[in-house]
Amino acid sequence: MSDTIYITRCPVPTPLGIAAHLGWFEEEFGPDGIAVASLQDGRNDALRASHIDHSLRHSFRQGGSIPALWARSQGAATSVIGLTWIDEAQLILALPRSGIRNVRDLRGRRVGLPSRPGQRIDIFRAAALRGVLGALSTEGLGARDVELVDVAAADLSRAEVPALGEHFANPSSVTSRALYVAEVGALLRGEVDAIYAKGSLGLETAHLIGARIVIDIGFHPDPLVRINNGSPRPLTVDTAFIEARPDLVARFLRRVTDVAAWGRARPREVLDFLGLETGSTHDWLRLAYRDDVHTRLDTALAPAAVAALSQFKDFLLEWGFLPHDFSVPGWIDHSVLEHKEPQCI
Repeated sequence: MSDTIYITRCPVPTPLGIAAHLGWFEEEFGPDGIAVASLQDGRNDALRASHIDHSLRHSFRQGGSIPALWARSQGAATSVIGLTWIDEAQLILALPRSGIRNVRDLRGRRVGLPSRPGQRIDIFRAAALRGVLGALSTEGLGARDVELVDVAAADLSRAEVPALGEHFANPSSVTSRALYVAEVGALLRGEVDAIYAKGSLGLETAHLIGARIVIDIGFHPDPLVRINNGSPRPLTVDTAFIEARPDLVARFLRRVTDVAAWGRARPREVLDFLGLETGSTHDWLRLAYRDDVHTRLDTALAPAAVAALSQFKDFLLEWGFLPHDFSVPGWIDHSVLEHKEPQCI
């Protein structure tokens, strides 16, 4: 096999990201002469593309489920070896002048959806649509009750912020800070009446533009309402790696799962690392992920989480975001989680 293991994660709370910051992967594999490289740290576009299509061998990915589901749908030979469910703020935002105070007031109004048609999978459009429909469902409303308006959007490239990017532990957190620029612009210009935003950045955005939070479904009592790109987040690996070196995959997964026990005793340190990943301060992180986020870093394969991922796959397929159907339970590989060796932290 290769003498390098590759890792990639999104600029969001993930046990993989925390384990990377702690240096656990280097500690685990360094004595074997195996290097661990983060796709976020490189400038090779071909390698970084694997964050979406998971085409790189000997690689692990933990982050939003939409790219992972899309990659599997279009034929990537990957397996899910763990799921982490960290609920986060999921907001519908409107300006006070719109008169929108609750979900019922959205009936007949214009709701902006970002559109990036040039991308292989329009991740943020899919997530926004899911969030909007989830919010509408709390009052028995659906897509036909609002006017969905396309908002042309573009991602900020890393080349546009090279100096700033040097100060962030996860360079992706820099470009993601501009995530809602297009939707916010449309809202401020009066082209739409409401938009979707999530996480700490969503809350910061709402505060920055003086928007009203119409509803936050991120902690809704019904988990079916909360299911989205980040709930749950899968940990995937190329299947060939499991077949060739199940021992290495099991050791990697053990270090990821060890983050749960480590985090439960270290709430402040968890926020420190989440700040490095997201670019947000402790106060915004507590608001977005709640004070107990340090207790919710478990990586497992709970039946409810698997069912949620399957339901989300069905949603993406129904709305045309996935090219082909597949079985989510058949995508799950329980063998790695069942055979990893425990370790005390």
